[in-house]
Amino acid sequence: MARLGKEFYDRDTLTVARELVGCYLVRILPDGTPLVCRLTETEAYVGAVDKACHAYGGRRTARTETLYAAPGTTYVYFIYGMHHCLNLVTEPEGVASAVLIRGAVPVEGLDEIARRRFGTDYAALTPARRRALLNGPGKLCQGLGITREDNGLLVDNPALYLCDALPSHPDIRSGLSISAGPRIGIDYAQEAADFPWRFYVADFPASPGRK
Repeated sequence: MARLGKEFYDRDTLTVARELVGCYLVRILPDGTPLVCRLTETEAYVGAVDKACHAYGGRRTARTETLYAAPGTTYVYFIYGMHHCLNLVTEPEGVASAVLIRGAVPVEGLDEIARRRFGTDYAALTPARRRALLNGPGKLCQGLGITREDNGLLVDNPALYLCDALPSHPDIRSGLSISAGPRIGIDYAQEAADFPWRFYVADFPASPGRK
């Protein structure tokens, strides 16, 4: 297993956003249960030039302070009074940039993820619910149990981390066809709404061990 360390995130934000697609996000619950998913969609946010970024123009508040932390720090925020969103801080400490994790497919812990999302085991889900399991930032955080309590963690911590391969799951990023396009839900951001800073795979290959 190759965990992604600080040096992976201490780079250009768009590069990190693209290279995170296909990586594995691992969540270890308090009882030791592992929940694993493979990332299918990310978005880059760069505070210096990006009106969609919470820290655009050098804005610093209690909420955005985490964006200025060391690369590889989790930035988890709460929106609309109902959804958590997971981001990974990028670039050198003091530079407010991050990658939003927008979507994933489940690899391990499918029943637990399904119960958190829909209150039933994975086998009982309809095809539409299986497709919608983790295909949005709020859905992903709900399925993996990620909340504001996870804000400010370095991603090499035992409970929440990313890696490019697992013992039973290979690194397949080199074979992915990754597309880029405008980000979603940021019409307020003027010209930044058109930046092609969303990276995704439209037809993600089946993960080994998925059912």
